Amino acid sequence: MAVHLLNDAWLDNYDCAIIVSNDSDLAEAMGLVKHHHKKTLGLVTPGAPKDRRTSRKLSVHADFVRPVRTGVLRDSQLPNPIPGTSLYKPIRW
Repeated sequence: MAVHLLNDAWLDNYDCAIIVSNDSDLAEAMGLVKHHHKKTLGLVTPGAPKDRRTSRKLSVHADFVRPVRTGVLRDSQLPNPIPGTSLYKPIRW
């Protein structure tokens, strides 16, 4: 994801990128994009703020930060089981 974030910034393929992650390995790429290209970066963090905190290393480079709320995530999932199939969600979901 970091390579594409940087490459697409160099190619001017976006004005705003939304990063859906809480992996601080992306911090350097985000910092380079902000420093060299002045792009708008949004950070959407799964599991935050309840299950784990948003990475400070990422959030310092983001223009806005939003959590993926548990209710929104739950409401976005397919029914269990998926109609017309025998596919079920894992028990821990």
